[in-house]
Amino acid sequence: MKIIRTVSALNQALQPVRCNGDSIGLVPTMGALHEGHAALIRKSIDENRCTVVSLFVNPTQFNNQQDLQLYPRTPEADQQLLEQLGVDLLFAPPVEEVYPEPDRRQFDFGLLDKVMEGAYRPGHFNGVAQVVSRLFSFVQPDKAYFGKKDFQQLAIVREMTHRLQIPVEIVAVPTVREPSGLAMSSRNLRLTPRQRENASQIWRVLQNSLLHQGNFTPQELAARVADEINNIPDLRVEYFAIVDGYSLQPLTSWDESEWPVGCVAVYCGEVRLIDNIRYR
Repeated sequence: MKIIRTVSALNQALQPVRCNGDSIGLVPTMGALHEGHAALIRKSIDENRCTVVSLFVNPTQFNNQQDLQLYPRTPEADQQLLEQLGVDLLFAPPVEEVYPEPDRRQFDFGLLDKVMEGAYRPGHFNGVAQVVSRLFSFVQPDKAYFGKKDFQQLAIVREMTHRLQIPVEIVAVPTVREPSGLAMSSRNLRLTPRQRENASQIWRVLQNSLLHQGNFTPQELAARVADEINNIPDLRVEYFAIVDGYSLQPLTSWDESEWPVGCVAVYCGEVRLIDNIRYR
């Protein structure tokens, strides 16, 4: 595995792959890698001649500077895992390589970024679009891999790719869970053992809500789910919304959507966790 820090070195390493017409897969990450990342990487390796993993904690998508400072960083363990998986190139640039000057671009996502994560983390998705569009420009991948856990982010990346007419296929990979049901996340490293046990109840509550959707409107069910999670020690719901999977707009009736999805953000102590569940 080659470890690359600069865009020029990345272009040099990828030139033979491009000249041969071989496919390139990109897995963008912010490090602190876990089995969820490994699932993305394995799929890329299966589908492409060359797999590039980027490791970059992107400052422009953090609207909370303390969250940026506390974000887990495990570069040695990350490198070891990537070696074991058989990744071809690790692109781990410094901030000044990705942003040699401030990125002042403002993206228009219509209503997609006005709800849920976008409402509670203003500017977050603009920062995501900034860094992902730059990575696409640097790597020029044929396919890029993202986890379904970040449901709204996946919709934003797809919309950005469409609006900028970037010729890359966005591949969505199912959420990987710990044995307890807790969705794997780099942020889980910050949980105490007790918090991790309590956080695993989020998925239990979401699954249980599937049994009751016929008895309540989406808004009523969302309120019940939020109340149930809030009654679990250490957990505090920031939002739970049942939305249309395409538009991400909240539903007032199940008949409004053929793809209802419940999306949740929960604070477990000081650690913010997200998850989602499909209702049909």
